[in-house]
Amino acid sequence: AEYMGISQLDYCGHIKMPKDRRAAKNFTNRLDVVDTVDSDELMVEDQGDSGASLFHPVQCSALRKNGYVLIKGNVCKIVEMATSKTGKHGHAKVHMTGIDVFTGKKYEDICPSTHNMSVPEVDRKEYTVVDMSRDGYLSLLDDAGKMKTGTSVGDESLMKTIREKLDNQGNDDIVVSILTAMDKEMVMSVKVVK
Repeated sequence: AEYMGISQLDYCGHIKMPKDRRAAKNFTNRLDVVDTVDSDELMVEDQGDSGASLFHPVQCSALRKNGYVLIKGNVCKIVEMATSKTGKHGHAKVHMTGIDVFTGKKYEDICPSTHNMSVPEVDRKEYTVVDMSRDGYLSLLDDAGKMKTGTSVGDESLMKTIREKLDNQGNDDIVVSILTAMDKEMVMSVKVVK
């Protein structure tokens, strides 16, 4: 986006100075004009959440079987890893196979062992089921007593199991385990706690 003739912004929105001396002088003259503009006229986009990252970089050689990794943008649990020897031109390669934790689909990737791969922040938490709507949305209670709503069961067999357990509940608590990663969540298991 261009504002007052200034279009040189880096990926963070900071102004990049031109390398040419004459262009830099013209550029700074235009900046003086921008500095006199009221802040009400400048539009600032919403920056989003608290800044917590959904993933972090980890060197490929440090990844392990049964760990999590992003393969082609999908959160995968690593089920198989093989490392090739260094070749004539350098890096050892790591061949990994992962299963998408949300869909069960198999993904493969090959990466030089010294390069970084994205590892998602994966959280598994247990909640007590309070109720379930007809279309499979759960009302849940965490350990601190805080209510959580809007979680969809998704899987028909799990929905049927939860419905049966709710109907025959008695004094027992129904506990679901929910896996959360990359702003997605999924009910992984159901159990009855006496």
